[in-house]
Amino acid sequence: MNEITPHRAALQRRALRLEYLTIAWNVGEAVLTITLGTIAGSLALIGFGTVSIVEVFASSVVVWHLLPGHAQDHKGRTRLALRLTAMAFLLLAVGLMVAAVSDLTSGRQAGESPWGIAYLAVTAFVMFGLAWLKRRTAFGLDSAPLRSEATLTFLDGVLSTATLIGLALNAYVGWWWADPTAAILVALAAFNEARENWNEANELG
Repeated sequence: MNEITPHRAALQRRALRLEYLTIAWNVGEAVLTITLGTIAGSLALIGFGTVSIVEVFASSVVVWHLLPGHAQDHKGRTRLALRLTAMAFLLLAVGLMVAAVSDLTSGRQAGESPWGIAYLAVTAFVMFGLAWLKRRTAFGLDSAPLRSEATLTFLDGVLSTATLIGLALNAYVGWWWADPTAAILVALAAFNEARENWNEANELG
């Protein structure tokens, strides 16, 4: 059991602030990208907004684990947090894979969404920054759930970049298949993270 020192308490407060910021950003992101996707007829943007809802769940799990009085509890709480985060990764992977395969098999092409492209560029920058800060904080706290959720945030940045590139290639080059192909690669990475989180939870006994 880790001793609660002033340094550790400060790290816990920083971690909670990062998670609250992530939740707020992803709630707004879900509303905006689903709206833009509906207007443009873009399954990629709608799917991206749905993924944001999954990420809100994963961040909420980490908040639950980090709240005062919870972070120092026995390993059972950490095991449950890791399994819940693994489920979030799995939902993300399944959602991306289904949407991507549907787009590839149907040859469906979305309309242009300049606002969506611009927003995704900002989102990628924010998510990569949050992931870096979370990972540093997670190592300071030795928090496996926070480390895992930092990876999910990093994948959000990757997905933002992939979706942005896919929308841009579709709009300006006509490569409609670029976005679903990139989404499949992200889905495979999410499947792997789900497996690793579940295995890590099992190792806790």
